[in-house]
Amino acid sequence: MLLAGAIALGAIAAGQAHQVNLSTARVTLSADRSVSVEVGLKGSDADRLAGTAIFDAGRDQVDPARVTAMAGPIIAYVTAHVAVTGAAGKACAPGTAELVPDGDGVIFRNHFSCRDVGGDIVYRSTVLTDADPAARQVVLIGEGDDAPQALLDAANTDVTLSAPASSLLSTLERYLLTGIEHIFLGYDHIAFLVAVVLWARRLVPVIKVVTAFTVAHSITLSLATLNVVVIPSAIVEPAIAASIAYVAMENFFTRNIDNRWRITFAFGLVHGFGFAGALRAIGLPTNAVITALAAFNIGVEVGQVVIVSIVVPTLIVLDRLMAIDKTKPVRAIALVYALSAVITVLGSYWFLTRVFDA
Repeated sequence: MLLAGAIALGAIAAGQAHQVNLSTARVTLSADRSVSVEVGLKGSDADRLAGTAIFDAGRDQVDPARVTAMAGPIIAYVTAHVAVTGAAGKACAPGTAELVPDGDGVIFRNHFSCRDVGGDIVYRSTVLTDADPAARQVVLIGEGDDAPQALLDAANTDVTLSAPASSLLSTLERYLLTGIEHIFLGYDHIAFLVAVVLWARRLVPVIKVVTAFTVAHSITLSLATLNVVVIPSAIVEPAIAASIAYVAMENFFTRNIDNRWRITFAFGLVHGFGFAGALRAIGLPTNAVITALAAFNIGVEVGQVVIVSIVVPTLIVLDRLMAIDKTKPVRAIALVYALSAVITVLGSYWFLTRVFDA
C-alpha cells in the first residue's frame, strides 16, 4: 500500500494546495546609483522566521501596534538575508531600515548607496529560502506595475539590476522547473491522477486520459493567467477537491477506463484554474509572458507524465504479485477499492476544509 501511504501524507498539509511560500520585492536603481529596496512578507511568515507575534489569525491581519513593538527582530532577519552589492561582491552602504504594516503582511524598506561601487549592481535575497528551499521571491525591477520581473529561489538568489532582462532561454528553464515542481507539490492533483488510472492496464486509455487532462487544463490555465476568465479560489479549490472525491468514488461503480477521458477533460478545466492561481501568485515576466506561460504548462505536463509513468507500472507489478493465476494477472479489486477509499476520504476532507476556510 505504498501508493496509499504516499497520498495520505497530503492530509497533514493545509487545505489549500496552492498556497505559495512567497515573498515579494521591488528594487529600484536610481541615476545616482542609489538603490531602494522594499520587501513584502506575510505576517505569519514574519512571525515564523523572526519569532514574533504580529499576525492575528482570527482577523487575517497584522496588528499595527505589534508591528511597531516587534519591528526589531523582523528588520534584523530581513537585513541579514538581503544584500545590495557590486558584481565583485563589494557591499553598497545601507541606510536606516523601517518596517510598516500592510494588511496581512509587512513591508521592509531600506536604501543603499552604491556610489563607491563600480560596475553592475546586484540584488541578493535569501528571505524565506533559508527556511524553506521551495520558497520563491518575485522581484519587480523598477517602478510601475509593468516593471520587469525576476523570480528568485534557493538556487537563484540574485539578480543583476543593470543587466538586460533575462533571456528567453533562462525564462523557459525557470518556469519549466517551476511547473514540474508545482505538480509534484500539488498533492491534490497527484491524488486525482492516481484515482483516474487505478483500473488502467493498457497504454491507450492512459494516453487518452492524460491528453484530455492536459488539453483541458492548458485551456483554463491560459485563460485565467491572462485574466480572460477568472474564477475565485474560494470556488476553484473546493471544486478541485470535489473532483478528486468523485473520480475516486466512481471506481466503485465502473471499470470502464476507455471512456474516462471525457470526465477527465471536464475536471481538467477546473484543475487548470488551480494551476493558474499558483502561476499568478508567482507572476509572469512582462517581456516574456507567452514563453513563461508555455514553459510552466509544459512543466506541469512533464510532472504528470512522470507521475502516471510511475503509478501505472507499479499497479501492474502489484497485479502480478497479488494474482492467484500468475499467467493471467488481473487488477486486484481489493487494491483499487482500498486506494479509492483513501482518496475519497482525502478529497472529501479537502472539500470540507476548503469550503469552511473560504
